[in-house]
Amino acid sequence: MRRSIILALTTLAFAAPALQAKPAALPAAIYTDPAPDKAHPARMEVLHIPSGGVEINGVAYLAAGAGPHPTLVLCHGWPGNEKNLDLAQAVRRAGWNVVTFNYRGSWGSPGSFRFAQNPQDASAVLAYLRVPANAAKLGADTSKLAIAGHSMGGWVTALVAGKDDGLLGAALISAANLGNLGNLARTDLVAAAADNTETLADTSPDQMADELIAGTKDFNFMQAAPGLASKSVLILSSDDGLAPQTDALGKAIIAAGGKRVLMVHAATDHSWSDQRIFLQARVIRWLESLLPPNKRIRVRTY
Repeated sequence: MRRSIILALTTLAFAAPALQAKPAALPAAIYTDPAPDKAHPARMEVLHIPSGGVEINGVAYLAAGAGPHPTLVLCHGWPGNEKNLDLAQAVRRAGWNVVTFNYRGSWGSPGSFRFAQNPQDASAVLAYLRVPANAAKLGADTSKLAIAGHSMGGWVTALVAGKDDGLLGAALISAANLGNLGNLARTDLVAAAADNTETLADTSPDQMADELIAGTKDFNFMQAAPGLASKSVLILSSDDGLAPQTDALGKAIIAAGGKRVLMVHAATDHSWSDQRIFLQARVIRWLESLLPPNKRIRVRTY
């Protein structure tokens, strides 16, 4: 999500306390490669995932070892210039598969780009992984699936995880509540959307603005709080003006009975440009917490 839309969203923010990031020992997967496994090497697979009558593009970063492996679905933002592929690689070194994908009408995926379709596409990725033949091919443990997303992808993550009881947890990284965007002036929305069209198909700034205005209620990720209460939720915020919105979601999850909500704030920009190692470490530690102690992955040390 570009700076212009972040600045617009900041005008809707309200004051809220934030938990500051604190240094801690790095997980070994940040700086250690897995032991070579000639029989089951780490690898990549190109995916074509059915969604909405087309096949969207995906890439699976598959962990070394016989598996099956716990698997993380990683959702990019709007339009998706920061895809967090360094995070995907680090999580793979930690023993998890990671599946990235492009929503319909974005970055070469067929179809038309529509905000309302993005959560549908993420759900389609999870459905694809749960097909036994696909899970076997990719070495995915369908009983150990999690989802994470950055910016708009965090919004996608909240809405999808709020309705999917088969997920271990959800991680939101500088998530944007698209339901709040519809409260902005249409001229501001059009101007912001104009900065996010170059990789999106069959849409326009006016069309995106109108969809956001029409979706003010349906796009509000606060509706996901009750469904997220039964899951482990990691909420990572930054100095981009969006923290009050994700703090509010975290508090709503706790109010709905959530017992496993971790909210962490880092003094960095929306893309976590100077906190990439910290981001990787926080996500990996959270993923490790989703697994029983005897199922956690060990990597070699030098």
